[in-house]
Amino acid sequence: MRRVTVMLATLACGLIGAAARADEITLDAVPPVVVKTVPEAGAGDVEASLTEIKVTFSKDMEDASWSWVTLSKESYPKVDGKPKYLADKRTCALPVKLEAGKTYAVWVNSEKFGNFKDADGRSAVPYLLVFKTKK
Repeated sequence: MRRVTVMLATLACGLIGAAARADEITLDAVPPVVVKTVPEAGAGDVEASLTEIKVTFSKDMEDASWSWVTLSKESYPKVDGKPKYLADKRTCALPVKLEAGKTYAVWVNSEKFGNFKDADGRSAVPYLLVFKTKK
């Protein structure tokens, strides 16, 4: 009986600890996440005339710090200039030249590269953006 009581007490302490950790989660404490992309992830009808890929994060981001990462050489768009953050400090734009009828895949951060960071230096959660241009 004592063993069961000790196990229940241990379980209760663990649950209380987990609840306390859950209460500590704040928007400021978590890493940034992608909340919007242009083009939209999964889109199959993107105009090849699009000149910028845009990624918007959930937080203000560190300026001049990014990791646009290739999934493969064949699926990465031709870059046509330097990336930049827009005035909102949350949207990064990558100038590109796209081809018609092609599927593109771009990592926004990855397991190896994490330079998309919020203003406090937390790396954004990796995000895979995949889309296809019209023929």
